[in-house]
Amino acid sequence: MFKITPQLYEKIKHFAQFPQTGVSLKQMVMFGQRPAAATFFKASQFLHEELPIRLAHRVKELDELPQSLGEMPSILKVKDWYAQSFQELIELSRPELSSEMKATFRNAMRNSEELPQSTPNLAIPQKSSTSRYQNMLGHRYYNNFENIECTPSIVAYADAFVRTIEGIKRRHDPVVTTMAQGIMEYKQHRKANMIDSDVQQFLDRFYMSRIGIRMLIGQHSALYRGPFMRNYVGVICTRTNIREIAQDAVENARFICEDHYDLFKAPEVQMFCPGDIEFMYVPSHLNHMVFELLKNSLRAVVERFGSDYEDEYPPIKLIIAHGKEDITIKISDEGGGLPRSGIPVVWTYMYTTAKAQELEPEFNKSEFKAPMAGFGYGLPISRLVKY
Repeated sequence: MFKITPQLYEKIKHFAQFPQTGVSLKQMVMFGQRPAAATFFKASQFLHEELPIRLAHRVKELDELPQSLGEMPSILKVKDWYAQSFQELIELSRPELSSEMKATFRNAMRNSEELPQSTPNLAIPQKSSTSRYQNMLGHRYYNNFENIECTPSIVAYADAFVRTIEGIKRRHDPVVTTMAQGIMEYKQHRKANMIDSDVQQFLDRFYMSRIGIRMLIGQHSALYRGPFMRNYVGVICTRTNIREIAQDAVENARFICEDHYDLFKAPEVQMFCPGDIEFMYVPSHLNHMVFELLKNSLRAVVERFGSDYEDEYPPIKLIIAHGKEDITIKISDEGGGLPRSGIPVVWTYMYTTAKAQELEPEFNKSEFKAPMAGFGYGLPISRLVKY
């Protein structure tokens, strides 16, 4: 059984002193579908430095949780997973580069193209940029080294690194459900129905970081292994069709609804979309957000009108509007709305208007099946996806 040693924790604290380096979607798609071996190697080096920093921040924060939350068994389990992943990365050996090869990379880096200016997300508080400093050091995810020939040791390192981060990603598959179990344990320990603002802010930071880590790992793995599909660079689709993504989410949500309430036909969802709107995005993230919102609407309609009203449910409306600066998705239903008392806490983790669900004994498996409702995680997790 893995255990965090004092020596390992000292290393974690050391890495947690360093700031995280942001990576934009624009920078990620500059690789193209099949990057050169040297380009991929330098990206692997960047992640080999970046991922331990991000994991260390999370371990340190899990160790400094407010009150007794950090003592919950499920929270301790998650902390051990992050620490074990950190240890695997810092212990992974790096290739020995000859002085000639180092000089080749340095010269190529001096001539490397400037990264595109990122468009700030106005929903996120802006901090002063350190990109100029990072670019001077060459500490960035993308560098174009397509004309450099890689040695067998570099190729072997890139393969070993991908296998290592894929193992980390599998280990962290059940993190969301295990953290949910930890919050349940915490609430039972305190005999409280709601979590306080400190825990809410911690969970926002924790899950935002998890999304970023899994995005970096998933993108890097997809660049290496594929599948190599048209209009895709890794997991990013350069021409994400919002109508197709929304339609897929509609079908999945209606299927879950029919299965949960034993219905022959779930409420219809009428989609209004002005033509084919395409933009660069991660389709799986968009699908998840629309899916979670639709589940809420379907449940509200079915529970308000009852299962005997199956043939006469009022339709749910899904409206997509394309503005000058953004794309808006609006979902409306006749399910009765939220109680006024629930509005201030609607974004709180573990808050739900449905009957609370208990996690099954196998909750920590990666193939855990999401329920129709009852965990109070759909809305708060969905709003964290910001690029």
